[in-house]
Amino acid sequence: MSEKLTRLNKYLSEAGYCSRREADKLIDAGRVTINGTIPEMGTKVTPNDVVAVDGEIIKNTKKSFVYLAFNKPVGIVCTTDTNIEKDNIIDYINYHKRIFPIGRLDKPSEGLILLTDDGDIVNKILRASNNHEKEYLVTVDKPISQTFLERMSRGIYLEELKQTTKPCVVKKVNSTTFKIILTQGLNRQIRRMCAHLNYEVQTLKRVRIMNIKLDMPVGKYRELTHEEYKNLTNLLSNSTKEFKPKTHSRK
Repeated sequence: MSEKLTRLNKYLSEAGYCSRREADKLIDAGRVTINGTIPEMGTKVTPNDVVAVDGEIIKNTKKSFVYLAFNKPVGIVCTTDTNIEKDNIIDYINYHKRIFPIGRLDKPSEGLILLTDDGDIVNKILRASNNHEKEYLVTVDKPISQTFLERMSRGIYLEELKQTTKPCVVKKVNSTTFKIILTQGLNRQIRRMCAHLNYEVQTLKRVRIMNIKLDMPVGKYRELTHEEYKNLTNLLSNSTKEFKPKTHSRK
């Protein structure tokens, strides 16, 4: 009987080392080896192969995953590269296990971001075609007009990205604050949309990701509750990649 083969990027994500996207970057940079040899992209490994990143052997022996909700402060950078960024999210949280953020929040933005060591769930949440909701509270530099609300909700063509934003829900909170629910995550999307309409973002806070709501103080994190995790996996069940959770660390 032939040995089970696993794509190298999937092996690294299932081992909790990084997401598949980050694994591809490591492989492309030649930092990953299989049995001491630098592999090509797309290479598959067997359970008996020795996989290492920068010489550190990575064993795929995970039995449970960590899922955290974190209220990111302004000024913290969502990167796992602790050598480049001083104010990075990993050093700030200083969690006792290796985890990585699901997606990003810009350095000048604050609010909810999820962190995990489960590479598969990262891919499903980030996949734009899955239309997963993210809600933001935004304050701008001048009074919000009805035209602003209508144009933001219809979608705006962003010249620098050569792309039109998807229609979204936009609601006025007060004269200079609005809520917006996005189902895509273009680079600096809300700031670019506002700038296109001659508004400047003063503060931007993410208050919800799918069914997970921001409910902790700035700079604090907590584990997802069992109910949150259950509802999250239900929402992800129709995504393009089937997800079967392993044992969840409950709180």
